[in-house]
Amino acid sequence: MNDCKIKQRNEIEQKYKWSIETMYNADFVWERDYCEVKDAAVELAEYKGHLDDSALTLLEFLDKRSTAWRTLEHLFVFARMKRDEDNREAKYQALCEKAQKLAVTLSEATSFFAPELMEISKDVLNQFVRDEMGLHTYVHMLKCILREKEHILTPEAESMMAQYSEVISAPSEIFKMINNADMKFGTVKDETGKEIELTHGNYISFMESHNRDVRKSAYKAMYAAYLKQKNTLASAYNYNVKSTNLVTKLRNYDSALSAELYGDNIPEEVYTNLIDAVNEKLPVLHRYVELRKKILGVDKIHMYDMYVPLVEMKDQEKSYEECVEIVKNALMPLGWEYAENLERGFSEEWRWLDVCETEGKTSGAYSFGSYDSHPFVLLNFDGKKKYAFTIAHEMGHSMNSFYTRMYQPFIYGGHSIFTAEVASTVNEILLHNYLMENAESEEEKKYLINLQLEEIRATVIRQTMFAEFEKMTHEASAEGISLTNEWLCDTYRELNRKYFGEDVELDDEIAIEWARIPHFYSDFYVYKYATGYSAAIKIVDRIMNEGETAVNDYIGFLKMGDSDFPIELLKIAGVDMSNKEPVENTMKVFESLLNELEEMM
Repeated sequence: MNDCKIKQRNEIEQKYKWSIETMYNADFVWERDYCEVKDAAVELAEYKGHLDDSALTLLEFLDKRSTAWRTLEHLFVFARMKRDEDNREAKYQALCEKAQKLAVTLSEATSFFAPELMEISKDVLNQFVRDEMGLHTYVHMLKCILREKEHILTPEAESMMAQYSEVISAPSEIFKMINNADMKFGTVKDETGKEIELTHGNYISFMESHNRDVRKSAYKAMYAAYLKQKNTLASAYNYNVKSTNLVTKLRNYDSALSAELYGDNIPEEVYTNLIDAVNEKLPVLHRYVELRKKILGVDKIHMYDMYVPLVEMKDQEKSYEECVEIVKNALMPLGWEYAENLERGFSEEWRWLDVCETEGKTSGAYSFGSYDSHPFVLLNFDGKKKYAFTIAHEMGHSMNSFYTRMYQPFIYGGHSIFTAEVASTVNEILLHNYLMENAESEEEKKYLINLQLEEIRATVIRQTMFAEFEKMTHEASAEGISLTNEWLCDTYRELNRKYFGEDVELDDEIAIEWARIPHFYSDFYVYKYATGYSAAIKIVDRIMNEGETAVNDYIGFLKMGDSDFPIELLKIAGVDMSNKEPVENTMKVFESLLNELEEMM
C-alpha cells in the first residue's frame, strides 16, 4: 500500500480496516447492553448500607459492579472507535456521549462503595475473605482502596472537598483556555519562503528544520506569545501548586510528592533516585551539546539548535506491508509465542489495525479495545519507513493488553501509567537495534544512533529536569514562597544551565519554557516517562543477554496487568526501580551511543 492519498473510508480495502464489527454487529445489541448497565446501576444502588451484611452480600455487589463496568467499557470503546473512524458522523458522536453519561450514572450509583467499605473493620473483612473464596480475587483491589483510609476525611469534609474539586481544577482549566484557545503564534517562513501559521502541532517540525533561520524564527515566535502572558501563566501555575499543597495538607500526607506517589505505592526514593542518577551523568549531556555545536558549525548553540537531527537523511518510502515485516523481524527476540500472537494481530482474519488516513478520521495513533474484545490499533500510515516505530509502539501496548486480558480478571485488566509505556518502549528499542544491525549505510547508522540519543535526551533527561523543577516548585510553595514569574523563570533558567552546560546560550525564551508544559498541571506525572524508558532499556538488555529466561520473565510481566503495585510488577521482568541501577544503566547507554557517534563523526 504505497498510495497515501487521503480517501473516503468506503474507498479503503477491508484488510486495512479494524474488525470493529466483532464488538457489535447490530445497533440493537448495543442498546440491549446499554439497558442492562442502566438497570444494573439501579440494582447496585440498593446495596448502599448493606455491604457489611455478609461475605456473600459483599461478593454479590463486587461481582455485579465488575460486570456492569465491564459491559460499559465495551459500550464506550465501540462508540469511541466508531466516532474516531469519522468524526463527522453524528450518530457515533451521540452514541459516545450516551456512553459517557451512562458512566456518570453508574459512578453516582456506586459512589457509596469506598466510604462504606472503609467503615467495615479489618477483622470483619478478613473473616469475609475466609468465608467466601470468591472474594480472594478482589483482595488486592480492596487493599488499594483501604490504603487510602487514613487520608479520607469525615463525610462532611469529603462532601465539601467534592464541591470544591471543580474550583481546585480552575488553574488547569485557565491554562488550557489560554494555551489552546487564546494564544496565537503568528506565521513562520519555511525552507521555501512560504508563510505558514505556527501551531503547537507543527512547532517541532520547524525545530527539526536544517535551516537555522527557520528554527530560530519558530522558536522566537512561539515563546514571544508566552512571554506576553508570563504573569497570567505564573499566577495560574502558582495557584495550581498551592491547591495541590493544600489538599496534601488536608489529607494528612507528608508532602505533595508523597501524596501523588501514594496511590501506586511508589517509594519517594524512586523519584529522587531518578534525579540523582541523571544529575550524576550530566557531563555526558554536556559532551553531546558540544558535539551538536561542532557538527552544526555554530559559535554558540541555542536551544533552538537542540532538536535538528545531526544527520540529514531522507526517510525511505515503504509500503505498510514492508513496515509490518520490519516490525515482525525486529521483535523476534521476544520468542515464537509472542511472534505468533503478533502475527494474529496483523492478519487479515483478525484485523487489529485500522491503517489508512481517511477523511474525518482521528489523527495520530493509539492502542485501544475492551476487556471482551481483542486489542485494536488506530494508525494514520504515512508511507515512510520511520512509521515502523509507530506500529511497533502501538503493537507493544496491544500485546500487553492481549496477554493481560488473557490471564487477569476484568478488575486487573488495565495498566498503571507507571508501567503502561514499558511494553511499547521495549518494542521501539528492539526495532532500533534491528535497524542498526541491518543498516544499509554508514549514514543510516549515524542517523539511527542520533535518533536514540534524542529519544533518551527527550524521554529520560528532559523529563527528569521537568521532575526536578516540579519538586522545587512544590517545596518552595509549601515553604511560603510565592511562585512569581521572576522566581519561576530564574529557577527554570538555572536548571537549564545545570542540565545543558555552559555551551548553551540561555536566553529569555528558554526561561519561560515552563509556561508551555501542560503536564505541570498533572502534578508529578512526567517522571513516569523517564522511569518507563529506563525499565524498558533494562528489559531489552536482559532479553539480548539472557535469552529465554529473560523473555519468559518479560511475558510474565505482560500477563500481570494491574494485579499488584507497579514496582513489584516490574520486578517480575527483572527490573527493580526502587534503586538507581536501571536509570544509571540508561545513562550508560546514552554515553555509549555518544562515544560511537563521536567516533563516526
